[in-house]
Amino acid sequence: MSTYDSAFGYVSAHGAPLVDLLDPQPGEKIIDLGCGTGTFSAEIAERGAEVLGIDGAPEMVARASTLNPGLSFTIGDAHDFSTSEPFDAVASNAALHWMTRDPDAVIARVHGALRPGGRFVGELGGAGNCAELIAAMQTAWRVFGLGEPELPWYFPTPAEYAARLEDGGFTIRLLEHADRPSRMTECPDGAADWIRIYAPSALIDVPPELVEPLLTRVNELAAPALRRESGWVADYVRLRFAAVRKPDGSTPLP
Repeated sequence: MSTYDSAFGYVSAHGAPLVDLLDPQPGEKIIDLGCGTGTFSAEIAERGAEVLGIDGAPEMVARASTLNPGLSFTIGDAHDFSTSEPFDAVASNAALHWMTRDPDAVIARVHGALRPGGRFVGELGGAGNCAELIAAMQTAWRVFGLGEPELPWYFPTPAEYAARLEDGGFTIRLLEHADRPSRMTECPDGAADWIRIYAPSALIDVPPELVEPLLTRVNELAAPALRRESGWVADYVRLRFAAVRKPDGSTPLP
């Protein structure tokens, strides 16, 4: 799908900032689901909308509140949060792929938080995201005689996520699945740093004396595909969508 209706303004979604796809309007009430330190919440608020940032990590919410005085943030689990009033939109940037316990429950909670016709806009890692990085991890773990590394993400195919949204009471207006190679500016030690930052749970059961040689091996395996003269590149694949909550009475029965 590559077109969407007037519910999402005029912006071409491909490559555009997610906030432009969301198109917040002054006075709208919008949830930033998985808000982290509040960067995306601040972008939404700059458009004049009233934002509530929700994140399951207390330290993230505390940091967001410190960095963005005047904005509202609260601790909440995306799988079971609820609101006392309907919102005009729910947006999520690079967070839904961390919500692995029950993606359908997350979609159901978003549906419940929105008014009929309300917008659900998001971007997450899609199928194939970090495939080279993950393959290097899995190979290194095998070389060292370790079990499969624990991967803490959910990277759906476009068809899978489209079905979940439709079954959850949404009409899809846009769905894109695209490669987005990205500089690992926060990972000077390449794939090894990426694991330390984004997959530390995979290292929990690794004997301490093996961690450094294991990560060195991951770098050696990932380098041919991901290391450039200018630095390391992550092989990101992004799934971006825009959907609207169907009118009451049109949600499929369970």
